[in-house]
Amino acid sequence: MGRVAIISASMTQFGQRDDWICELLTEAGESCLTNVDVDASELDHLYVSNMASGEFEGQTGVPNALAHDIGALGAYTQRIDQTSSSGGAGIYAAWQSVASGASELTMLVGGEKMTHRSTAEATDIIASLTHPVEYKHGVTLPSFAGLVSRLYLESYDAPRKALGAVAAKNHANGIDNPHAQFQKEVDQETILESPIIADPLRLYDFCPITDGSAALLFCPEEKAAEYTDDYTVISGIGGATDTHVVHERVDPTVMSGVVDSSRQAYEMADIDPEDVDIAELHDMFTILEVLQLEDLGFFEKGEGWRAAVEGTTARDGDLPVNTSGGLKSKGHPLGASGVAQVYELHQQLTQSADSRQVEADTGLACNVGGFDNCVTTTILEATS
Repeated sequence: MGRVAIISASMTQFGQRDDWICELLTEAGESCLTNVDVDASELDHLYVSNMASGEFEGQTGVPNALAHDIGALGAYTQRIDQTSSSGGAGIYAAWQSVASGASELTMLVGGEKMTHRSTAEATDIIASLTHPVEYKHGVTLPSFAGLVSRLYLESYDAPRKALGAVAAKNHANGIDNPHAQFQKEVDQETILESPIIADPLRLYDFCPITDGSAALLFCPEEKAAEYTDDYTVISGIGGATDTHVVHERVDPTVMSGVVDSSRQAYEMADIDPEDVDIAELHDMFTILEVLQLEDLGFFEKGEGWRAAVEGTTARDGDLPVNTSGGLKSKGHPLGASGVAQVYELHQQLTQSADSRQVEADTGLACNVGGFDNCVTTTILEATS
C-alpha cells in the first residue's frame, strides 16, 4: 500500500449553532474542497463520521444528503458510526480507501448537532453506548470517569489539582483557537470550586455539549503535489478496542485500546513515542488526557499526572498537547471530534496555526470511543 496524503482540512465554528447537521456538514465539506480548488464531482469516495443524527435530530441518510447538497453524486458514500470515536474511525476508513487503491480522492466530513437537546437528553443518548447491564445499574460515562479518577489519584498519590491543571491548560490553549467553543482562561481556583458532577470530578473536568463539523481531503502521496504544496502524510495509523463491560478490566486505569492502537501506529510509522512533537488527545474528561499520556508511551505509569502540573504538555513545553484547546475548550461534537484533532495537526504541520503555532514535524492524534472502545491513533508527518 502507498502512503496517503491529506491535502486539505477545514472545520466550522464549534459551539451552539442554529444550523442542522446537514448544513454543518456542507459548510465544512465545501470549505475543504474550496481550499484546493477541487470540485465535488471529482470525489471517488465520500464518508461521513456521525454518531447519532437519528437520535438527536430524526435525520438519517446524512451521507446521501451531503453528496446531494455539495454535488458529489457520483461518489460512493458511507456513514461511519463508532460512538465518540466516529471521527477516528472515519479517518481509518478514508485512509484504507486511498491506500488500497479503491479511491484516488476521498473526503471525510465529521459532524454532530447536539445543543438543541437538553443536557439530560443529550447525556442519555451518549450513555446508550455503554453496556446495557452497566447502564441498568447506573454506570454512565461521567460516573465511571469519577470512579477511575479516584482510583488513579489514590493509586499513584497524585494531587486533585493535577486534573485541574489539565483543564486550565486546555482552556488557555483555546483562547487562540477562533473555532473553539470556549475562548477564555479558567483559573485553578474556579476549576476546583466548581460544582461536583461525579466525585472527585467537577464541572470543569468535563467537555461541553457542542455542535460542529470538520473535514479532511485524502489522496495518494504521489498525487498530492498536483493539488497543493501544503500537505501532510499519514505515516502511521492503528485501531483497537477494550472490553465493552468496563468492570471486567484488570486495571481500569489502563486503556488497552490506546496501548494497542498506538503500538500499531508507531510500528507503521517506524518511530517511538519520543519522536512525536505534538499530540491531540481525547480529553472528554480530564483524567482521560492523563491516562492517554501514559498508555501512548509518553510517560511511565503513574507519572502522567505530572505533565500539566510541570508544564511539559503546555504549548511551550517539550510535548505540546491539545494546542487546539482539546475537547475541553474546543468542544466535543461527537462525530467531528476525531476529524478536528487531525485538522489541528494538519494546521500545525503546515505552519498554518497562526498564534498557536508550535515547532513540529510529527504529530499524533488519539480518538477514543466511550471509555476506551474503538480507539484510533493517527500519526501525521510534515512534508516541507
